[in-house]
Amino acid sequence: MRAIDAAATARIMAVLDDVPDPEIPAVTITDLGIIRGVRADPPAVLVTPTYTGCPATLAIAASIREALDRAGFANVGIETVLSPPWSTDWISERGRERLEIYGIAPPPKGVAAGNIRGNEPVSCPQCGSVETREVSRFGSTPCKALWCCLSCLEPFDRFKCH
Repeated sequence: MRAIDAAATARIMAVLDDVPDPEIPAVTITDLGIIRGVRADPPAVLVTPTYTGCPATLAIAASIREALDRAGFANVGIETVLSPPWSTDWISERGRERLEIYGIAPPPKGVAAGNIRGNEPVSCPQCGSVETREVSRFGSTPCKALWCCLSCLEPFDRFKCH
């Protein structure tokens, strides 16, 4: 395999910026911050799943492979990198905005310095009220918890902080 240059790396990142997350199609894999970068030699996209047991890992790799092949980067591999582990701090501002518009409460920034459980006030993505409570640590996917708004009574997912 040939090494890739900075221009090819930028094109690859642009291609990946259009790959939706299979569980939350409102955000891309770059919005979630799971793309660690592109290694030049040997060429590979470095991916860190939201957690090691994420059931979407294979679907994400398949979507990356398809996007790379379609863009002419069949020679670029895909490599899973588990250390350091992914953090919700890696979600981009655009990703946080897209999550909220989609109806998912994004985690606060700086979770490493705060409460890992994320017990601070959570705004309802439907009405904006902070009169909310966690219903279950288990939401629609393993990386989210189920919450309920006490004002509008709508249930919603919230990304777990880690």
